[in-house]
Amino acid sequence: MGVFERYLSLWVGLAIITGVLLGQWQPDVFQMIANFEIAHVNIAVAVFIWVMIFPMMAQIDFSSIKDVGKNPKGLVLTLVINWLIKPFTMAALGWLFFNFIFADLVDPQSAQEYIAGMILLGVAPCTAMVFVWSQLTKGDANYTLIQVSVNDVIMIFAFAPISALLLGVSDIQVPWQTLLISVVLYVLLPLTAGVLTRKALNQGKDEQALNQFLAKLKPWSMVGLIATVVLLFGFQANTILAEPQTIVLIAIPLIIQTYGIFVIAYAAAIWMKLPQKIAAPSCLIGTSNFFELAVAVAISLFGLHSGAALATVVGVLVEVPVMLSLVAIINRTQHWFK
Repeated sequence: MGVFERYLSLWVGLAIITGVLLGQWQPDVFQMIANFEIAHVNIAVAVFIWVMIFPMMAQIDFSSIKDVGKNPKGLVLTLVINWLIKPFTMAALGWLFFNFIFADLVDPQSAQEYIAGMILLGVAPCTAMVFVWSQLTKGDANYTLIQVSVNDVIMIFAFAPISALLLGVSDIQVPWQTLLISVVLYVLLPLTAGVLTRKALNQGKDEQALNQFLAKLKPWSMVGLIATVVLLFGFQANTILAEPQTIVLIAIPLIIQTYGIFVIAYAAAIWMKLPQKIAAPSCLIGTSNFFELAVAVAISLFGLHSGAALATVVGVLVEVPVMLSLVAIINRTQHWFK
């Protein structure tokens, strides 16, 4: 894990402060950027998110899917957690906290937007950072790659329907056209570009050229993330300064969701008698989120200044320290899997 990844929460925190200060200092500049949209997609944010996502997609080798039958139990655990449990527990927690527990602290419109942001986080399983978590827990790198590849294929088809279902249940109206455009723009196209890039660079089985290219791309992913956070918090500057407690209110159910899903997945892995090197990434994929996609879709659906966009960015701030604590738990309980 590089210095940047290890202290990602710090950099995100600094980006938040920078964004808020710039948003207060140059509000007209941020308003001009916010107005630069095509079909409800902000061009500046879309560019930064592509910079963020493409390096992650280029790392995925879909040829590994052919090995999925070698140890199916770990994959089954990941898929059940990601697609049958996690989206619904996230929606339930959002509904519980913002419609009841925090009902007196936020207005109804904002509450619905925060719930929407949480739902979008819950429906997007981790794609990139899970490779870091797997490495830190001595997980099976090849099996992690298989799990990520299968999840990404499912995400192309399942993200939009599940998101629309849960947002509809929460009485949030979602235009299907915008949601489908978001999935194509931020999942299908980057995946296709990543596959074509791997194929072009890997001709003649020259893995060195591919690895060198991926190494050069990796820093840009973080640049895209930080730039996106600066923009989002610049757009949200007035709201944040007027209601700083909002960040804390959003973080509480997100933290509960992360630890709760981990307990379910970890207990299931022990019951299924999975090897530790398979159990660790299986649990961590289901616990963490593809927050880049969630941020992009929240912006497309609800706008740059929305509570949904704010909730997904808070997910970035919360995820890294929480995931590092889960890595520590896994490493201290390896003897449970002998």
